[in-house]
Amino acid sequence: MDRDSVAPAFKLEVEPTGSGDVRVRICGRADREAAAALLADMTSIIKNHNPHELWLDLSQASLDDFGVFVLFEIRKRMRAMDGSMVVSSASNSVHGLLDRMHFDTSADSRPLRERKREPWMTRLGEASLKVLHTTNHTVSFVGSVVLCFLEVARRPGALRRGDTLVQMEKTGADALPIVGLISFLLGLIMAFMSSVQLEQFGANIYVASLVSLAMASELGPIMTAIVVAGRSGSAYAAEIGAMRISEEIDALYTMGFNPTLFLAVPRVIACAVVVPLLTIFSVMFAISGGLVLGVLMLDLTPASYMAQTIKSLTLFEVFWGISKSIVFAVLIAVVGCLRGFQVRGGASAVGNAATSAVVSSIFLIILFDSIFAIVRTYWT
Repeated sequence: MDRDSVAPAFKLEVEPTGSGDVRVRICGRADREAAAALLADMTSIIKNHNPHELWLDLSQASLDDFGVFVLFEIRKRMRAMDGSMVVSSASNSVHGLLDRMHFDTSADSRPLRERKREPWMTRLGEASLKVLHTTNHTVSFVGSVVLCFLEVARRPGALRRGDTLVQMEKTGADALPIVGLISFLLGLIMAFMSSVQLEQFGANIYVASLVSLAMASELGPIMTAIVVAGRSGSAYAAEIGAMRISEEIDALYTMGFNPTLFLAVPRVIACAVVVPLLTIFSVMFAISGGLVLGVLMLDLTPASYMAQTIKSLTLFEVFWGISKSIVFAVLIAVVGCLRGFQVRGGASAVGNAATSAVVSSIFLIILFDSIFAIVRTYWT
């Protein structure tokens, strides 16, 4: 049967044998454009002749991946009819393609089968074991960090001061511009949104109270922690993860160094020191943003705005926000280092660790902020 459609075209030569077998010679191109037509014609041949064994001659055929998939499907349909398919001859290029796609040309080859899904009990057990393994590793790492801090308290010389200062610069000084810009714009937005309602009652001056209190106790620590988690938490995970897959951490073990003391402790200390400072700057920039809007749009003077801010902002609010920022900083650093030490595999695992560090840190920040809110409600 000839096919005179647009190129690439193919031709099938069918030769039935007396024993009930059928030989089919495929001439021409069996590629992406011809795959559907080739499968339809071969299916028609199988139905019409109902052969016990189908012999394919590919010596004059040119195949691509789609053509090979057609052969897979033909063999599957022959086995569904208790028959078999054999590639009797093929060119070197076709043989190479079949080998690359693991197409066994023998009659005893097994058909392609879909991967069976594991029973739900098996999947539940695997997930439970994975959670237990992760929990065990997390507890071990946190315990190791605590022991290293005790070692530093006993022997301050064990702390790598140079690396700690470098991490302070990366985590704190390098993050100050973005933290300042975000906080300034956030203060501007809060002042504008609150002024829409307060202006109706002639209470524009309380815009200063709202911005200062909200930023000092809640939004300042949270926004700063989220920015640091995105910048530094992911960097911690990526740096330590890259050292893990390049076997640098194994080299530290071999040389007698404690990787937790060598890598994690400087980052935790640096983060715990600079994040509260960033939080203070965040509050200051937010107040500046509210001041700009109050002066330009609400007819407030800088002196009155700052006087209301100082009157509303108590030391308790300031220290409460700083206390939260210290907890957030420790969470960010510990989670980032933990994800880095957990890296196994190749380069993709490093990216996954960085992503996991950011997501886990933000989740824990929100969770602990909720705990702080509950504690403050019952404390005060």
